[in-house]
Amino acid sequence: MSPSRLPHRPRRSLARAVAPLAAVLLALPLAACGSESEDGNDDDSAHSGEAFEPVTIEHALGTTEIEEKPERVVTWGWGSPDAAIALGVTPVAMEGLTYGASKDGFMPWQEEAFEESGDDKPTTLTPGESPPFEEILAADPDVILANYSGITEADYEKLTKIAPTVAYPDEPWATPWRDVVTTVGQVLGEADAADQLLEDIDGEVAAAAKAHPEFEGKTIAAVAIDPSAFYVYRGADPRVQFLEDLGFTLAPSVGELDTEETTFYYTISPEVVDELTSDVLLSYVPDEDAAKTIADDPTYQAMSQFQDDRVATVVGEAEVSSVSPPTALSLTWGLDAFVEALVPAVEAAG
Repeated sequence: MSPSRLPHRPRRSLARAVAPLAAVLLALPLAACGSESEDGNDDDSAHSGEAFEPVTIEHALGTTEIEEKPERVVTWGWGSPDAAIALGVTPVAMEGLTYGASKDGFMPWQEEAFEESGDDKPTTLTPGESPPFEEILAADPDVILANYSGITEADYEKLTKIAPTVAYPDEPWATPWRDVVTTVGQVLGEADAADQLLEDIDGEVAAAAKAHPEFEGKTIAAVAIDPSAFYVYRGADPRVQFLEDLGFTLAPSVGELDTEETTFYYTISPEVVDELTSDVLLSYVPDEDAAKTIADDPTYQAMSQFQDDRVATVVGEAEVSSVSPPTALSLTWGLDAFVEALVPAVEAAG
């Protein structure tokens, strides 16, 4: 299990025949002008009652101007589809997901949102290192949201020939999840709704913290364990920030052992795992078999948290994904599972 991003593998490609991308590149002036979709989805069918104000989004790969309210939205990467869905705009196409996803390529919180809205499910785009340009072209987007992704400058140049494209503000795969929501809100003309959405999410987390005052001040370390490495999440990681919002305090040992290997996590050797002390250890595992293997491993039995039943194990690919990093839909979807896992470990900590 990747410590920072969820693994993807190709699922399926579109059966629909599409025009070669080279034709789009040659027809740049026509593509840049855009067109009204055949089904009449234009800016007159805005989701909000207010007139759309053009917006300019600056990002790491350039500046994108959105002149009209987007109706046909394509997303690439993590988080942006959930932000759009939560703001009332179901993408016409989005990257198909695999880790924790349904056979159709959607996360459970997305499936629930589609059922609630009654909207058609998006076309799933074949995942990979680079976007599937011809599939995106076939979706006929008004805008492409890739503000939490790993697109390159070359990818961006190709995407902008299809539709205005919004990339990440600084580094690939590093956009704070709240910024994903606010940027999508700006692009869709729903900035106020995005602010309210974040306030509502914060309110649900705050309510969970209030319901469990025993969390307050307990030290915690969050880890992911697999056969090849022991990953410890640093304070900058959104998984840790979520735990702090619930009232926990990052254990001092996390900083003391920190190798500064990456921005969000570091690895430690089996010989020093017992030095990662905390009131509670939160372990992310993909399934029950992995949880049992870890619990039975003599290496981890050396840790006081395992010895004293102070380990909160969050089991399930979808549950792990819900905070990896959080999204506008996933955080509240997974909240109960995290609280239920944490309660007995906190009780054992006394």
